[in-house]
Amino acid sequence: MNNINWRGVDLNLLIAFSALMETRSVTKAAARLSIGQSAMSHNLSRLRALINDPLFERQGHQMIATDKAVELAPVIDNILHLVTTEILQPSDFTPQDYQGSFRIGLTDYAELLFAPALFDAITVQAPQCQLSFCNVDRNNYQSAIEEQKINLVIGSMKDLPRAFDSQHLYTEDHVCLFDSQATGLSVPVDLAHYIATPQALVTPDGKLASAIDSQLLQQGVSRHIAVGSSNFMTIRHLLTGRNLICVVSTLMARVDIFHDNLTQCPPPVKIPDFDINMLWLRRNGSHPRVEWLRQIVSETITKRVAVLRQHS
Repeated sequence: MNNINWRGVDLNLLIAFSALMETRSVTKAAARLSIGQSAMSHNLSRLRALINDPLFERQGHQMIATDKAVELAPVIDNILHLVTTEILQPSDFTPQDYQGSFRIGLTDYAELLFAPALFDAITVQAPQCQLSFCNVDRNNYQSAIEEQKINLVIGSMKDLPRAFDSQHLYTEDHVCLFDSQATGLSVPVDLAHYIATPQALVTPDGKLASAIDSQLLQQGVSRHIAVGSSNFMTIRHLLTGRNLICVVSTLMARVDIFHDNLTQCPPPVKIPDFDINMLWLRRNGSHPRVEWLRQIVSETITKRVAVLRQHS
């Protein structure tokens, strides 16, 4: 490999060889490739030097191929076909034939809401694939997408690095969630009753405080956070039968895997909405497989959000 003159290798030379092989004429080959006859003659000289064979010899008005040229013809045709179909014009992605894996990075929130629906939608169209849901958060998604070869990430990440592209999926808001019998609360919950009730907190980073506490301090009041967990399902189980109230995203409050009778209502404090985005590495965004995955994930999440928002 090291002894090959790679600087002399030019894809255009293979194209010129193919045209000469078909036309058996320097003049006709030049016309086919829309180049001058002298340029085609120069290409033939370069080919002869590169391959160390005459390749074509003139007999009358025709160029006769040497045995070496005849041997090379199918090989060169195959190379040009591969370059055309696999590099310059890659074939469309066919999900039903795909036997590889899809790796989707999901925050705890996104996995709880969307993993079953994504599994159903993807495996219906790509039944031979393998699907891996990888847990990510806003702190580790950049390293995870590289190290774990993740195709897409779903979450509330913002201020993305330049290496990423993104698509907005929907905007989420918040509700208070509580057991009305255990807490004695009724709808609507005012600020006085809210701060008087022990609080449960979904806390991805383990901190027993959030932006709500800063807002309450500005109003001269505070709340008591009795328990925190990074796992929403743990908090959800704790709310049932206990004197606890929790502010959660609206869609998480409506997830249909629980059979409790918790009450939902608007929080008495102003909490900013947040965007849920789909993101991917920009360098991989035009790959047909990633384009297909982006489309089906976007459609599936849009439908799932619509269903959850119909729940009261």
